[in-house]
Amino acid sequence: MSEAGATVVKLYPVKPAKVYVFGTCLVDLFYPESGMAGVMLLEHAGVDVVFPQAQTCCGQPAYTSGYKKEAREIALVQMGIFTEPYPLLIPSGSCGGMMKTHYPRLFEGTEHYEQAKAFSERIFELTDFLVNVCDLSLEDQGSKTTVALHTSCSSRREMKTTDSGKALLSQLRNVNVVEPEKATECCGFGGAFSVRHPEISNAMVQDKVSHLTSTGANSFLSSDCGCLMNIKGAAEKQQETKALRAGEHLLSFVARRAGLTIDDGVNL
Repeated sequence: MSEAGATVVKLYPVKPAKVYVFGTCLVDLFYPESGMAGVMLLEHAGVDVVFPQAQTCCGQPAYTSGYKKEAREIALVQMGIFTEPYPLLIPSGSCGGMMKTHYPRLFEGTEHYEQAKAFSERIFELTDFLVNVCDLSLEDQGSKTTVALHTSCSSRREMKTTDSGKALLSQLRNVNVVEPEKATECCGFGGAFSVRHPEISNAMVQDKVSHLTSTGANSFLSSDCGCLMNIKGAAEKQQETKALRAGEHLLSFVARRAGLTIDDGVNL
């Protein structure tokens, strides 16, 4: 059941030979290692990754700021890049939610609606795909640790991937996963929301930092770079525990624990 009470039926394809990966702006600019980790995990599962270099933003900043015309222009560019019928995987519930949920809404009543609808059906959050399509098998090569898991609002409510992070981490035998109090509450980032309403956003992230700190975990993980950047930044400013300042993207953490390396042999 979803949080709204309605049954959500998610349809998954059989494991494909190839997939697309959409990098996202924050992965590209701030957390490229998380994108590389996602690629390595997919390849470890026996799936070839196609990464078109022409991809850009998903259009969410324009869309949530009310610039629908500009958002449609960006969306058309993206749909014109990922033209093969491969699943399109996104290491972010936020960008995934934009492309899966809001692209069809953007083009409703236009000649591009059917294109947007078909495109949206190929969108999957990357951790969800690893768990439910790739049946990824991992062996933990790290020492015992406890991590707190933060699931973003978009992952939870739009992509319906609340449990995929837990499922991925459950394969790591030496990792104990704890959930903070009020886990379903927003961290306060919300893209442009944090810029438009900084006082409210700051109060929200203060609560999130407090709840994560209270778990006593060695570090915290998130599959959304926006949340990760917001919470880590707030923790650093507050000079909170080292655990929170050492927050990491879920994909980077999992790949590192599994001993996966980049082609040049450098460990994640």
